[in-house]
Amino acid sequence: MSRENRYYVYIMASRSLNLTGVTNSVYQSALQHKSGQIDGFTKKYNINRLVYYEMFVLIGNAIAREKQVKAWTREKRPALIKSMNPTCQDLAKEWGGKAELQIPRFARDDNFLDKSEFLGESLMVDQPSSLENKDAAVGHAEVSPLHNKNKTA
Repeated sequence: MSRENRYYVYIMASRSLNLTGVTNSVYQSALQHKSGQIDGFTKKYNINRLVYYEMFVLIGNAIAREKQVKAWTREKRPALIKSMNPTCQDLAKEWGGKAELQIPRFARDDNFLDKSEFLGESLMVDQPSSLENKDAAVGHAEVSPLHNKNKTA
């Protein structure tokens, strides 16, 4: 299965300076800038906020766009940033932090599953009997088990 390539032109900024780059992982590049892993200009001037990015499918287009943006005047780049990010917030502020796994309540509740489900029988769930239209009411809904009944041991 082929994966579609993606390339990004991005702008990292400090309070007074900005840096334009091209990458195939804006996530990884932003984290490297934030952690100070990239020596030189970025580290020296504390350029650690992702304020703008664009996605491209072809690397040639991404490189051409990066060169175009780099050639712009200092006045023109802030206008580009504000077109996508009017308040110049750090778009990668929450990236790289500890992620909390969110598991639905029914998946956490050991009592939710009926024992018959593990025996290969379907789980029967009663519908509310207070429906006004008896013709539309279905007495039971069948929920298929998690494993295949026809599977041989």
